[in-house]
Amino acid sequence: MSEPRQLQIQVEGLQNLKETLEEHKGKQIVVMFIGSMLEEGDHIGESWCPDCRDAEPVVEAALQQASTDMVFILVVVGDKPTWKDPNNEFRTSPVFKLKEIPTIVEYGTDKRLGCDECKQQDLVNNFFPK
Repeated sequence: MSEPRQLQIQVEGLQNLKETLEEHKGKQIVVMFIGSMLEEGDHIGESWCPDCRDAEPVVEAALQQASTDMVFILVVVGDKPTWKDPNNEFRTSPVFKLKEIPTIVEYGTDKRLGCDECKQQDLVNNFFPK
């Protein structure tokens, strides 16, 4: 697998995301929200969220052709019970207002791909800056 062409960062939690966004202020930032990784069972090291697992190869392929100036932040929203809680910090965040995962947003804009859109290669390819 070739090296990513842009800066890629993984964070957990809203506070860590806010700090990372502040560190990269002024740059084009794309954020993808996914469920936490499983530590046991058939999908060890993969997200507990089947839709997130389906979207991962689509997003990885799109990133190979995306702009080198972009910052890509992968945000882990928690395990299944944490995500399903209506008071999850990402659901209640006035900035992100997440309703489903995976979700991809271009920070600072209204551009957003929801769960089903994150699995469509043409939509994801067009979402990332070239």
